[in-house]
Formats: sequence, structure tokens, C-alpha cells
Amino acid sequence: MNIIIIGATSGIGKALYEHYANQNHRVAIIGRRTHLLEQLRQVHPSNTIIATADVTNQQEIAQAIKSLQQQLGQVDMSIVCSGTGEINQSLDYAIERSTIDTNVTGWTFVVSMLYSMFEEQKHGHLVAITSAGGLRGEPAAPAYSATKAYQINYMEALRKKAFKGGGQILVTDIRPGLVDTAMAKGEGLFWVMPVEKVANQIATAIRKRKSKAYVTKRWHVLAVINKMLPYCLYKRI
Repeated sequence: MNIIIIGATSGIGKALYEHYANQNHRVAIIGRRTHLLEQLRQVHPSNTIIATADVTNQQEIAQAIKSLQQQLGQVDMSIVCSGTGEINQSLDYAIERSTIDTNVTGWTFVVSMLYSMFEEQKHGHLVAITSAGGLRGEPAAPAYSATKAYQINYMEALRKKAFKGGGQILVTDIRPGLVDTAMAKGEGLFWVMPVEKVANQIATAIRKRKSKAYVTKRWHVLAVINKMLPYCLYKRI
């Protein structure tokens, strides 16, 4: 299988790269830091292709995706892992703007480009790592929870579009809870899951062609409760 992973130099993206590279798939990886991409390629030089790009730079990321597509010949699956989020209780606009630029503007450009690529191929599997944090608004990180809600709804729209298009394209929305990466910030964190366990469950959900999946599985229970909880109670948590 030929795979493109965007945001592969750390966290979930890196763990997924290692999972698929170890299975001898051809994996093309995109990240902002060339030296980290080079380090990953050194471990699996025969089946790794790299490209440096930032999702907030549309020209740069478009060129990277097109270059990798040409080198792979065809792309069977793309996984979008890039994202950002900061604790921002003071509502510093610079932080909110950076989150929006990455998680909405840049993310949408990348996801829509990949979906269009699969439409041209008439097949493909588009996977995006959103977040269970997008189910409700969170005052500690307003832009993060809001942008993840945007991603969840965008992925649902693409799933419906794919269904109406005949089902040739698969769309999977992966919604992690708290994972032991640099993205897990703040006090009182609970159920923080090891990134390797999360990556394995993501790979299983992808293999089963899930439309959406919470990882790890216990976060599905919390997500159901969270969605059903009336605001009069939610606001007190």
C-alpha cells in the first residue's frame, strides 16, 4: 500500500509512520522539520519518501503532496495528523489565530486537496486525526475545541459526499482522547494513553474501514456521556 502521512515527525503521526513502515508499506511523510524527517528515513530507507512543508503554507504543502504523489505513482491512503493546540484561558488572539490557521485554514486546504486527488484516482482512503475534544466547547482552549469541532463536521460532510459519489472513497475520522504527546497540556489530565497503543487502535479502525473511531476505546464511553450531558451540568465541570 502507498501511504502519505502529513504531520509525521512527532506524536501520533510518527507512531503511525513507524507502524506502516514496519509492515513494509511505502510511506511518504511530510513535516516541517527536515532533520526529523531524515532521521525517520534512515531507519526505513527503502520504503520511505520525505518532503518538508508546513500546512499553513499552501504553495509549499501543495507542491509537497504533488511531488509525493508523482513518486508513489498512486496513493492508496492519506492520513492527516498535523494540528496544534494551546491552553489559552487569557484568549490571547495570537494563539487563537495560530490555531485557526493550522487547524482550519491549512487543514482544510490539505484535506480538500487529498479528497480531490482520490476523486481523480477513483479510489482512496482519507483519514484525519480530529479529537474527542471537539465535541464540546472548552474554556481552557477555546480555539482548539472549536477548530476540532469544525474538523469533525467537515469529515462528516466528506463521508456523505463519498457515499453519494458511490463509495469509491473511504473517509475515516479518528477522534483521540488524551494521548501522551506534546499536545496533552494542562492540569488534572486523566486517561492519558500511550501513543503506541493509540496508533495500534487507529490502524485497526482503518483496517476495519470505520467511518469514525474514538481512541482508545474507553474514550467512546466518555464521548457518549459528554455529548448527552445537559449544558446546565456541563458548565459546572
